[in-house]
Amino acid sequence: MNQNIIYEQPLNERIRSFLRLEFLFAEAAHHLRGTSHWDSRSTLTALLDIMAIFGRTDLKTEVLKELERHAATLARLEQNPDVDRKRLSETLAELEALTDHLHHNGGPIAATLRGNEFLSAIQQRSAIPGGTCDFDLPGYHFWLEQPAAERTRDLAEWLKHFEAIAGAIQLILKMIRESASIKPVIAEKGFFQKTLDPNLPCQLVRVAVKRKVPYFAEISGGRHRFTVRFLSASEEDGHLHQTTEDIPFELGCCVI
Repeated sequence: MNQNIIYEQPLNERIRSFLRLEFLFAEAAHHLRGTSHWDSRSTLTALLDIMAIFGRTDLKTEVLKELERHAATLARLEQNPDVDRKRLSETLAELEALTDHLHHNGGPIAATLRGNEFLSAIQQRSAIPGGTCDFDLPGYHFWLEQPAAERTRDLAEWLKHFEAIAGAIQLILKMIRESASIKPVIAEKGFFQKTLDPNLPCQLVRVAVKRKVPYFAEISGGRHRFTVRFLSASEEDGHLHQTTEDIPFELGCCVI
């Protein structure tokens, strides 16, 4: 087990959406391996959340912009003698392949799924607490009663619509995370604040805390500064309290 707990805070809307999608893709992949009705329900819930995010904004364009920006940044490193040329070449090739795939996949991501009446009915009822009970959606109930192999096949086919863009988001976030060098710092009396350089916009703040520390890190911020507070919940009433202890932790500001 990793000795640290990693906390992350996106500092712009694009990275916020990417992190949410990364979480949902991981959730869907985890439950897709299960065979119970509840696994299929959880996979489908994650799929519907993914569809909802893609339905609100043109994320395909956002992803393409990020891929092209990272490719341009890395291309400028080709003349640097200290660069691992083999790794750089492999990363550039992966960026180019993902960019080409998304360009050639015309139209919005998973456009055909939006016309799927079965999924639309479940999505509409999902907004109601307990709205996907058996009596609310008999068609869903019937589908859940089919053999696990059939349910898994259907779910995998629906998720395949997002395969390329999921890979692109994963690569973008990997490069962003690896762009920051982690430095040890101290939150005096449980509080830390840092001013950011507007000429080098930070996209993602990463905080690494030892598992033995009995507090969690709450990060908040924007373009100009961010803060980290170390909190714990009262056992009596659940209220959050900031510690008065000095807390050592590791900090990374990802600016690629």
